[in-house]
Amino acid sequence: MKVHVSNSNADKHRRHLVGSSVLALTLGLLGATAAHASTPATAAPAPVTAASTADSPFVPLKHVNAGLLSVAYAETGPADGPVVILLHGWPYDIHSYDQVAPLLAAKGYRVLMPYARGYGDTHFLSDKTLRNGQPAALASDVIDFMDALNIKQAVLGGYDWGARSADIVSALWPERVKALVSVSGYLIGNQAAGQKPLPPKAELQWWYQFYFATERGKAGYAQNTHDFAKLIWQLASPQWKFDDVTYDRSAKALENPDHVDITVYNYRWRLGLEQGETKYDALEQKLAKAPSISVPTITLEGDANGAPHPKAEDYRQRFTGKYEYRLIAGGIGHNLPQEDPHAFAKAVIDADHL
Repeated sequence: MKVHVSNSNADKHRRHLVGSSVLALTLGLLGATAAHASTPATAAPAPVTAASTADSPFVPLKHVNAGLLSVAYAETGPADGPVVILLHGWPYDIHSYDQVAPLLAAKGYRVLMPYARGYGDTHFLSDKTLRNGQPAALASDVIDFMDALNIKQAVLGGYDWGARSADIVSALWPERVKALVSVSGYLIGNQAAGQKPLPPKAELQWWYQFYFATERGKAGYAQNTHDFAKLIWQLASPQWKFDDVTYDRSAKALENPDHVDITVYNYRWRLGLEQGETKYDALEQKLAKAPSISVPTITLEGDANGAPHPKAEDYRQRFTGKYEYRLIAGGIGHNLPQEDPHAFAKAVIDADHL
């Protein structure tokens, strides 16, 4: 593992007006919105039940009712240790952290890895709830999860959709976040910016977003979820030589009955084809202003990330607290915690001590 670290003084000289313009356009498509408002829990944690999942290294998985969901999650490490919550992306699952979590647990952390809505054995408590994949809803789930387990503060880490949720929580509820590790940095966007076209090569990277905008695309994803997601893995991490066992273990999480609806809603929301729920409107207004993130943060990028992502120099100014950027070399792609677990675990530990 080779790591390049840059800090605030060096990065300040790299910013320029063109970079800021490209960031605004890119983040519009990367789109993310606020988490549903919630206050820190003071009551006892909600009841937790166990569920056996043979393929998880952290058996048995646990379930807790949190907000709109029954959340399935893995846990490892001492129960009284400082909390780390690791959030997965699309179309991946908590197995991205199979090697990260034990490294953190060995350092005394209590590590929690929840399945997002539409993944694994996480399910809605009501059949009547809108299967909303709006980033605001996903970030809201993180706050609800913390409240249900009476977790007042945690280190958050994530990539892809998980990094977006972690960014939103860090921006709007900094008191709940001790430190942040975000692959690809600042991923908070809005629908207005998403209406602006990108250069042709950038638009090409978002081919699946436009595919999902059609009913044919939704039907195609439902029919070919397994092979579709595998293609995304290959394109997003072109130098990662994962085997079928590794992929199939995570692909099982995509068999969730709400997965297709959540996925399609998310990408349609970014293009303004789904308007989202009004209960998130006030938070959307805050996020549309690109709020800064003040919590101690380390952002990471793989040197072979094939997925759309902003340039590090374009988002540096969004982080106003203690900050480091690390470029992880060695052919590391989009699923950074699974491709280089030691680099990700080290970033979590270091961010906690910034």
